[in-house]
Amino acid sequence: MRDLKIPEQRHPEKAKRPDNPQPKKPAWIRVKAPVGQGYQETRKIMRDNKLVTVCEEAGCPNVGECWNQGHATMMIMGEVCTRACTFCNIATGKPPEDLDVFEPGRVADAVKKLGLNHVVVTSVDRDDIEDGGAAHFAQTIRAIRKQSPSTTIEILTPDFIRCAPGALEEVVAAKPDVFNHNLETVPGLYPEVRPGARYFHSLRLLQRVKELDPTMFTKSGIMVGLGEDRQAVHQVMDDMRAANVDFITIGQYLQPTLKHHRVDRFVTPKEFASYEKAAKGKGFLMVSATPLTRSSYHAGDDFAKMQKARQAAQG
Repeated sequence: MRDLKIPEQRHPEKAKRPDNPQPKKPAWIRVKAPVGQGYQETRKIMRDNKLVTVCEEAGCPNVGECWNQGHATMMIMGEVCTRACTFCNIATGKPPEDLDVFEPGRVADAVKKLGLNHVVVTSVDRDDIEDGGAAHFAQTIRAIRKQSPSTTIEILTPDFIRCAPGALEEVVAAKPDVFNHNLETVPGLYPEVRPGARYFHSLRLLQRVKELDPTMFTKSGIMVGLGEDRQAVHQVMDDMRAANVDFITIGQYLQPTLKHHRVDRFVTPKEFASYEKAAKGKGFLMVSATPLTRSSYHAGDDFAKMQKARQAAQG
């Protein structure tokens, strides 16, 4: 039995990689340790419902702030991912269990107990399942809708690259309010950073969502500080806009362990501000570009702003 608290067992494919020293974080990237009553209450609801969160599994730096406010990103389909992206701290390997048919109901129950106005649901990659978990996503969306009809739902999905036709269509048909799929990095870094994925497949996935449902908001994000240059980041912005992506997130990559992809550099707040300005100029409805930006950080507030921006754009 693997112990996912031990790095060598959590990431067996990284165990023999050379160490990448972790540079000291600058002042603008440091955050306080998670404390507070709200944090403890959110943690208890997650444990009582036997739910996994990407906040914990991926080591998100914003977990203290978000959980204190009762916000958590649910991670469905287990805690072991079939991919081995070099930036990611989620455990990798062959998932030890089948999908839990009761999980959608438990997620919906937690959403109701937390009283969420907006919820983000993500997952590990499950290349071992024929539809990649598409039906499970759809069931989770429907379960939340049934218990919390006023809650808006944002999903952050895998790429479904190895799935039977129709997987994406099933998820879109369940009508999430926001469909998010992250490109993660610039195309030139995919072989090293995201070896199990394909840049243009992910881009096409986002474009296909809009073709299936033009009213659905689409969202995607990248990390910077992995070794990319400004020109490549701007090209990703252009590619996203060509695929009609509404919302872009850009955040600083933080190295989880010595065995993960190295931090090339810490991008300054001034550089992030320039990326935000450029993205707005390219026509995104919503942009979040700061060192601590993550896919689901302030997602509810950003969704409300995105709705207003669309209404304004439509006159």
